[in-house]
Amino acid sequence: MRCLPASKVPLAKGRTLHDWHAEIVALRAFNYYLLKECSGLASSSPLNSLFLRRRTSEELSRASFQPFAIKDDVRIFMYCSEAPCGDASMELIMAAQDDATPWTKPVQDPASAMTGRGYFSELGVVRRKPARGDAPETMSKSCTDKLSLKQCTSTLSSIMSLLIHPGDAYIEAIVLPESQHVPAATARAFSVTGRMAPLSSLDGAATWQGGYAYRPFKVLETSKEFMFSRRAFPESTKTTGSNITAMWTPYGQEVLIGGSIQGNKQFSSRGSSTISKLGIWKAVLSLTQSLQLEEVEAILSSGTYAEVKSCALLEHRQQVTEAVRRMALQNWVCNNGGDGFQLEEVSSKVEVDVVLKQLEAF
Repeated sequence: MRCLPASKVPLAKGRTLHDWHAEIVALRAFNYYLLKECSGLASSSPLNSLFLRRRTSEELSRASFQPFAIKDDVRIFMYCSEAPCGDASMELIMAAQDDATPWTKPVQDPASAMTGRGYFSELGVVRRKPARGDAPETMSKSCTDKLSLKQCTSTLSSIMSLLIHPGDAYIEAIVLPESQHVPAATARAFSVTGRMAPLSSLDGAATWQGGYAYRPFKVLETSKEFMFSRRAFPESTKTTGSNITAMWTPYGQEVLIGGSIQGNKQFSSRGSSTISKLGIWKAVLSLTQSLQLEEVEAILSSGTYAEVKSCALLEHRQQVTEAVRRMALQNWVCNNGGDGFQLEEVSSKVEVDVVLKQLEAF
């Protein structure tokens, strides 16, 4: 499934990724990269960043408090070697079946409101991550749905939104191989002509504060295929997806299996990834201490991860998320149970200083 079953989510405690589909790992790695760039700008000998800048005092306010921003001339593009799982790939899934005739979801079906790959007649809906029929149930939303929400909340995670203003952190375009792009599917999933249409005429859109807005990305095509895609092999060749996840940024790389660093037990502290919720939380706390952002530091230093995400400074982000789920992604069911963890005892002032020195080393 490349994501945790719903029953295993509480065991992650911020150390293990809930979802390690390529698009999600790429977004988390991008946030980690931005965090390192922030650290470089904040170091005692500030480093130049091609993509980030420090904001001026005139730009700062209660609703726009973040000390960093992506530079105005920077545009963010995302390449996906396969159509994102979920609504944007349903036509491709149908075409790959021996019998591509859609079937209707039984009225008496007791399953969750979110389906996986099944029920092709249900289009334009929020779906769970696809899996074999005998796999344990997951409540992790498809990559299509998560990318749809990112059109409104930006590429930044909740924690990183305490550091970087979201205004210029939106995806400009997603690039897909021609073989993986069905225009009708991507329009239905992402655009103002599809399920996101209610947001284009939202009366309250002007009230979204903090730099948030519905900014639909373009979907572009390329004739180039990823060298290890299924299309790179003869049709007669049987191919299966690897269980290994590779994460790379200019600041480091990791190999993950089951959401944890390879060679470690799943859910163990030693297997905690730098792009995990806990890893990003610790690093952002270290940086806010060096920047003397007392209010942000106080929020990050106490309470649970869920409480941090629901803090007053992130109120505008919460309002946007709730509006999108209410108006466009209406059958979104939250993957609850994984945000009740707190920073471990190892996140003492001593370790924070060590982490800060490691960040400054870059």
